[in-house]
Amino acid sequence: MSKELSESELWNLIGFVKVSPTRYKTLKILESHFLMPTEISKSTGLRPTQVSNALHELKEKNLVKCLNEDASKGRIYQNTPLGMEILNIIDKN
Repeated sequence: MSKELSESELWNLIGFVKVSPTRYKTLKILESHFLMPTEISKSTGLRPTQVSNALHELKEKNLVKCLNEDASKGRIYQNTPLGMEILNIIDKN
């Protein structure tokens, strides 16, 4: 379990991801790749707006990060260690 989070905060993040198939799929595809939103959309079959919204929400919760924040186009995302931890807990269940 993450050292910075309480058990309650951890379960809240798990629920936050599990309640949304879009968030889960976005987090899952970033498990082994660093991708641009268009690549996530193509790989998951999600609409670009769904991916964009999911990335924004996941980033706010520190589950994903943008590797090139200053880029206006071609932003690349990957999971944070916390995002990987949440995904591992969900996938083990």
